[in-house]
Amino acid sequence: MKKVILFFVLAFGVSAQLYAQKKEIASAKPGVGYGKEIQANKAISIAKLEKELSTRSTFSGKIEGKVVEVCKKKGCFMTLQRDGEEPIMVRFKDYGYFMPADIIGKTVVVEGVAKKKETSVASLQHAAKDLGKSQSEINQITQPKKDINIVADGVLVVR
Repeated sequence: MKKVILFFVLAFGVSAQLYAQKKEIASAKPGVGYGKEIQANKAISIAKLEKELSTRSTFSGKIEGKVVEVCKKKGCFMTLQRDGEEPIMVRFKDYGYFMPADIIGKTVVVEGVAKKKETSVASLQHAAKDLGKSQSEINQITQPKKDINIVADGVLVVR
């Protein structure tokens, strides 16, 4: 009897795990949202965000930008384009949702909290690996980086 119960518990566990891994991420088309449902109104540009963070430590609200990179492993972060500087890292609140690979090149609105923060060498190298950078590019990361980071509650594809 114990073997039968153990078999059913094991079978249920395996099927639940397989179902969880098949959860598909919706394709990035205008109007598609990820995470918390948000609207595009009152979003500021990346340039405006940089000005805001030059006088205060955090910004809470909506930011509009163009996606230039996304984590190749499972879409666990993305970066937004910035004029003349490296892109801004966007992570997702509580690791609660992911981005599809086809979001690169799309304009999005993210809602969340932006801060100036120092990122460790280990975190920078890990992100570079997840972006598919070569080992020689990863090895060149030897200094922590102080930059803007965003933790987004929701993302909306605008165009």
